[in-house]
Amino acid sequence: MSLTLPTPRTPDPMSAPPLRWGVLGSGWISSRFIETMHANTRQRVVAVGSRTRERAEEFAASIGAERAHGSYEELVADPEVDVVYVATPHSEHLANALLAIAAGKHLLVEKAFTRNAGEARQVLDAARAAGVSVLEAMWTRFLPDMDVVRQLLTDGALGEIETVFADHGQWFAEDPDFRLFDPAKAGGAMLDLGVYPVSFTHFVLGAPGRVLSRGTRAFTGVDRQISGILDEYPDQPFAHALVSTTLAAKTPTVGLISGRLARIEIPGAFYAPQRVRLVSRDGDVAESAAPAIDGHLGLCYEAAHLATMIAEGRQESELLPWSETLAVMETMDELRRQVGISLPGEVL
Repeated sequence: MSLTLPTPRTPDPMSAPPLRWGVLGSGWISSRFIETMHANTRQRVVAVGSRTRERAEEFAASIGAERAHGSYEELVADPEVDVVYVATPHSEHLANALLAIAAGKHLLVEKAFTRNAGEARQVLDAARAAGVSVLEAMWTRFLPDMDVVRQLLTDGALGEIETVFADHGQWFAEDPDFRLFDPAKAGGAMLDLGVYPVSFTHFVLGAPGRVLSRGTRAFTGVDRQISGILDEYPDQPFAHALVSTTLAAKTPTVGLISGRLARIEIPGAFYAPQRVRLVSRDGDVAESAAPAIDGHLGLCYEAAHLATMIAEGRQESELLPWSETLAVMETMDELRRQVGISLPGEVL
């Protein structure tokens, strides 16, 4: 049997119309995002906002932004900013997103979108009422290799799906001040790492009808490890999805989709630009080319996608609609609820 892989349909990020961006948050992910956006798209960061002017000026100088704002309120009020990238801790996403929406700004909000589904609904309801575009920064969805997977699934190349597996585990030193161990900053494995495998299973199978979860706590009380089985999918009645996430070990971070006819293998890190391997049940293999843009430079695709959405007047993405962002949050809520993990002031 001769296997062939489809060609990705992902537009060149340089083709997206240029917009003026403001950035809330000055951490590691913001730096990577700005680096690739400036290198691989026509988007430009014109302003940054931080809690202090000193930190904002320092960050603006490091990434070449024109203006630094010493508060988030100043940043969203900047008339030269078209779209705001929210890259603060998960605990701040709700307030930051609502602030930007009230100022009429379009939004790219880092994953996890909010702390929970209830907060996600507040953001999406506000965006709908304000008529602004909002996108969850689940960058995996917009990568060329994921479009190869998308086409294989649409074409039924795997046959009936039996099993989907994805994991994301990283090792972190046990520092109570590190945001992933801090309950006040909505730390824990699930929201920061587990969102990738959960979102991957939603991409393949949609929302599950049932969630079964087990896990353990870190020394600060946040979730250290959570593993889950997801099933009862209306369109794939025999399918099970298995997800795993941890703060205490570096795992393979692979994505696998197994069907009656063939399987897809995505090596670690599956959520970044990768080769896609299609293997028939008879052992025939086809593999995609190496990605043209590698590692976290792949963040440029989500920026280009949102810029195109905004230019076309679309509030939400066909590749990651608001309903799916909300469904992913609901699944993560249930995974955490069954383990008994809640954040300060949160009721799941």
